[in-house]
Formats: sequence, C-alpha cells, structure tokens
Amino acid sequence: MDTAAVFAGLSVVDLLSLGAGVTTLLILVAVYQAALVRDPMKGRMKALMERRDMLKAGLMQPKRRTSPIRRANGLDIMHRLANRMKLLQDEHSEKAARKLAQAGLRSRDALVVYQIARLSLPLAMGLTAIILFYGVGILPGADGLHPFFAISLVLAGLKLPDLYVRNTRTKRMSAIGKTLPDALDLMVVCAEAGLTLDAALNRVAGELGKAAPELADECCLTAIELGFLPERRQALENLSARVDLPMVRSVVATLMQSERYGTPLAASLRVLAAEFRNERLMRAEEKAARLPATLTVPLILFILPALFVVLMGPAACKMTEDFINRG
Repeated sequence: MDTAAVFAGLSVVDLLSLGAGVTTLLILVAVYQAALVRDPMKGRMKALMERRDMLKAGLMQPKRRTSPIRRANGLDIMHRLANRMKLLQDEHSEKAARKLAQAGLRSRDALVVYQIARLSLPLAMGLTAIILFYGVGILPGADGLHPFFAISLVLAGLKLPDLYVRNTRTKRMSAIGKTLPDALDLMVVCAEAGLTLDAALNRVAGELGKAAPELADECCLTAIELGFLPERRQALENLSARVDLPMVRSVVATLMQSERYGTPLAASLRVLAAEFRNERLMRAEEKAARLPATLTVPLILFILPALFVVLMGPAACKMTEDFINRG
C-alpha cells in the first residue's frame, strides 16, 4: 500500500490537512477568548432582576395560565418532551435542581436541558459509535474491541452531564469559600455603619462584583429574597441550600440568630471572619507542609536521572574511550 493509503475514506494528506485546520481554529478561538475582556457581572444582574420580578409576580399577583400559542424553539420542544415524559416530577429532579442551583444554574430551563441531556447523550453516543465502527469502518483491525469502545462511549455520554455539573459546582464553591472572609469584613463595616441586612448584602455585592462574582451573585439574590419572601428566615435557608459549605451554614445560623433574638450582628460576623481567615491560613500551611513529600516522586523520576546523566555521563564516556584504546 502506497503513502496515499485511505483511512475511513480519507487519504493521509486529507487527514493531515483536516488536523491542521482544526488546530488552527482552536488556536484562534483560544487567542480570541484570552483577548476578550468580559464583565463578570454582565448577565448576572439581568438574571437577578428577572428573579426579583418572578418573586414579586408570584407573591403579589394571582397565577395566570400561560398562553397555548408559544414560539416553537428548542427550549419549548425540550419543555414539552420533559413534561410528557414526566422528567420534572420525581424526587430525582428535585435533587438535580438542587445540584444545579449549587452550580449557579438556577433556571428551570437548565433543569430541563440537564434532564434531556442525561436521557439523550447516551443514545447519541451509542448511535455515533455504531456509525463510526460499523458504518464508516474506523479501526478495521480491531473488530473485537468495537463493543468495548461502544459501551465506553455510552457510559461517557451517561456521565458527562453529571461531571460537568459537579466540576462547575466544585469551582463555584471553592471561589465562594476563598472570598467569604473578605465579604464578612465588609458586612461588619456595613453593620457598624447602621445598614440593615438587605442593604449590607447589596453593598457587599456591589463592592465584590468584579473580584468575586459568584459570592456577589448569591448576596444579591439573598437580598432580593429578603425583600420579597414572606419570611426572612426562608431567604437565609435558601442561601444555605444554594451554597453547601460549612462556612456559609455558620454565617446563616449567625444571621438567623441575629434576626430572631436581636444579638449584635457586627461582633458575631467579626469573630466568624477571623475564624474563617485562620482556617484558610491553616489549610495553606498544611499544603505547604505536604509539599516536600509530594515532590519526592517527581524528584526521583525526572530530576535525579537527568542529574546522574550530567554527573556520570562524561566519566562513562571517558571510561569507554579508554577501554577502546586499550583494546
């Protein structure tokens, strides 16, 4: 077979050209994303205002039936499919909605897309595997591995939505935990200045909007719910449910105690801020203490062999040369 061998209907030159084109496109997209400056609060304030309008409409106006004439777009089709298959009415959907809220995806559309993705991705990946392995004929020399690869693609399609939500949730929780002590310091200043809890949360959200958009988003939403929900306790419990962190639960318990018994809010928040900052410092010291043990394996595998080659290489070359000359 010559150099122009055909692979999956394409020649080697076509495959190389396609790979070079895809690589160039990815590089251009990466450069564009790096050069593009985004406002982290752009879009968040609009979503929060929509949330406030929904709360206000739900509390102050009677519920109205939606019009049967709706624009048939992708989300409408997903909503109809989810309602027909009853994907939003069981306990699993409530757990999924809680996980999505913790990841920052609080709209009902996100829940519908997540449920439809969990249902359709395994089927789509399985169909793709059948087309690639048995239709196009990729990897013709490994026919016995085709079922294994197909099952792996189906399992990947089943786990991809959960992995995405879990990764997004972990990053969001980590970002909120890192900036929470600074937010508590700002809340202490606001409380000592005489601001109410709603105004203090709004001020903290405004001050930390660009530095900590995730925490600012939660503070702003909590302030909106404090103003519209019938019970202020419910707004604080919603914050604790959306941000599943021990630090946030402690803050919520302190705020609820202050709301109920009238205890000094500034002193309690100051103590919590100092405690959280000390805890963050202890975690940093713990990571620094683990660093020598962590570097042992890379040192043995990558640094010491290169060091031995540099130190012993000239001597080995000299000894080899002497043996050859004597022989």
